[in-house]
Amino acid sequence: MSTPTHPDAQSELKDATEPTSINLDITGMSCASCAARIAKKLNKVDGAQATVNYATSKAHVLTTKPIEVDDLIGVVEAAGYGASVPTPAAPPEDHAAKIRARLIVAIILAVPVMLLSMIPALQFDGWQWLALALSLPVVFWCGEGFHRAAWTNLRHGATSMDTLISLGSLVSLGWSVWALMWGSAGHVGMRHRMTWALERTDPSSALYLEASVGVITFILIGRWIEARNRAEAGSALQALLRMGAKSVRMIRDGQEVTVPIEALTVGDHFVVRPGEKVATDGRVAEGSSAIDASLVTGESLPVEVAVGDEVIGATVNTSGRLVVEATAVGSDTELSRIATLVEAAQTSRSKTQDLADKVSSVFVPTVLIISALTMIVWAVLGQGVTAAFTAGVAVLIIACPCALGLATPMALLAGTGRGARLGIVIKGAGSLERARGIDVMAMDKTGTLTTGRMAVVAVWDESGRVVNISDNPPALAVTAALEVGSEHPISRAIVEACPGVAPAEDFRALPGLGVSGTVNGLPAKAGRVSLFDAIPDTLSKNVERAQAEGRTVLVVGRGDDILGAIAVSDEIKPEAVVAVKRMVQAGVRPVLVTGDNSGAAAHVASELGIDEVMSEVMPADKVDVVTRLRSDGSRVAMMGDGVNDAAALQTADLSIAMGTGTDVAIAASDIICTRGDPRLAVDALSLAHATDRTIRQNLFWAFAYNVIAIPVAAVGLLSPVIAAAAMAFSSIFVVTNSMRLVRWHPGMSDSN
Repeated sequence: MSTPTHPDAQSELKDATEPTSINLDITGMSCASCAARIAKKLNKVDGAQATVNYATSKAHVLTTKPIEVDDLIGVVEAAGYGASVPTPAAPPEDHAAKIRARLIVAIILAVPVMLLSMIPALQFDGWQWLALALSLPVVFWCGEGFHRAAWTNLRHGATSMDTLISLGSLVSLGWSVWALMWGSAGHVGMRHRMTWALERTDPSSALYLEASVGVITFILIGRWIEARNRAEAGSALQALLRMGAKSVRMIRDGQEVTVPIEALTVGDHFVVRPGEKVATDGRVAEGSSAIDASLVTGESLPVEVAVGDEVIGATVNTSGRLVVEATAVGSDTELSRIATLVEAAQTSRSKTQDLADKVSSVFVPTVLIISALTMIVWAVLGQGVTAAFTAGVAVLIIACPCALGLATPMALLAGTGRGARLGIVIKGAGSLERARGIDVMAMDKTGTLTTGRMAVVAVWDESGRVVNISDNPPALAVTAALEVGSEHPISRAIVEACPGVAPAEDFRALPGLGVSGTVNGLPAKAGRVSLFDAIPDTLSKNVERAQAEGRTVLVVGRGDDILGAIAVSDEIKPEAVVAVKRMVQAGVRPVLVTGDNSGAAAHVASELGIDEVMSEVMPADKVDVVTRLRSDGSRVAMMGDGVNDAAALQTADLSIAMGTGTDVAIAASDIICTRGDPRLAVDALSLAHATDRTIRQNLFWAFAYNVIAIPVAAVGLLSPVIAAAAMAFSSIFVVTNSMRLVRWHPGMSDSN
């Protein structure tokens, strides 16, 4: 894991030839330009190379010279933001909950203000004073975050979207207070008339309260939706850490003692009972068992381990009791190394972030300049100070980026809501960006294209002839009797295929070979070919062929007779064949990338029609495979479901996880197929294209609206009241356009 990760690491780092990695939690960022500003300040520190991720609220700093962490924190704080060393045990801060509380208050208070201000029929005597009372908490409490961010930017000579939001709400409120207190707007019986052009007669009678509360409310909606998606994006590492064991049963003075996992050191011996997780990476010192490593290595079948074999932390012991000697703890374990890969992938910046920085840096100062010039020109032309100020306010209000703030989150909300009903979860706008132009789909096997569950796939009689499983052939019935009561996944598969049999007598496990017992008064045994002196040639050929395909085969005998053989394998999902076919039709090249053996991988690829296969790929190597696939310019999507896929999911241009898989893979992904149906991956790409297209339409409207409306307001053809109404209309257009996604269904064209 990245260091330092504890307050003790505040001391000066030692000189090293390799760069040292430092992570910081950042607080106070409100937009992508904030992240860019912090990164710029950190990069000015001698020997520091920093990237700041707005989505995860983290800074990742590589240092080539001795740098104190306190110095880096000081740089961030000097820029007007907060920074701290990450605390692994601390739960992530719920930013969405904080925004939601302010948003609820804003909606309750702002809706009456907007209705009263824009519909004269609702206006009663003294309505304007009630509207003012409702507006004050919206502007100053609900919008407090915008004002604070604008002030921070002002102190450092910078601007952002928060600057326009703060100025627009404060100026429109300030003008309204002036008109109420010292103008004619405060008279009892006053009615608010909606006029298109700027009124030069008595501008002090106009109120802009609906503009001040509308700006705050609309933007808060966008920020709340954004915060929810950011929380999802930053949860992968938390899920990884939760997968590890929290306690361990250590052996001390010959006794088993349960202690926290932090107390375990290299060389300690600990016990792993059936069904428990292996606490950390180690070597088996006593016992034998089968280890389910599918979540970490991708191996579909449980791996038999005995004394001297290596085991990986967070894998599951399925049968016998093990005593393991710890060989790695903490950040040196395989699980931690995978977490490090995920963390490194998360710190990269997207093109969308860079574009947002550029747009913000140009758009906001331009609007401020136009507003100021409008005031100056109107004053020079002799139209009066109040008229000039009103025209400038109209420009400022109509330029407030409500539609811009809603363009992405509203389309995202509609698209993801529709996707959720179809079993597709799209995590954020960045996921949509990455879905464009995907032409390679790299897929894990176990749990993604297969069920991840063992099942009997074939039974042969003694002559090698395939027999019907449902007929409960003797080979299957005898083996089920021997395996009754065992928790081994292969045993469970056999018993499920032939339920209701009586258990064998005199049962014995034959380590590394199989099992034996007495069935119907005769000695019986089932297991490896080597358990028998000889088997018929025709049966032997079928056994060898099945083993070459990666299947587990048990030969069965009773008395002096060979009854046949049973093949057990991970089942291919019926939907996987259709999914691969649709990928090929869509011009997406399918690639199978798995940690399973070459025989099993080749068999699955052949069944699915996949030509490109990469087998026996370890977790870290999956990242290299994805990188290699991208090296020729291809845009690669990765689909998986296990811990072993998490880092590769983060490295790919687009990551798709099966919802039936691990929390780690789900947290690390851009898109989740909740039903575990690989066909949903194809639907996900289509829905992502449709949602992304809607976002681009919304953004085009938001910018086009400003380009057209700002000059119109500047020449006095729009009063501030109409400007506020137009601003609200632009937001309504964005919402309406986004809601078209609610009617999207698989098969709809995404080319238009």
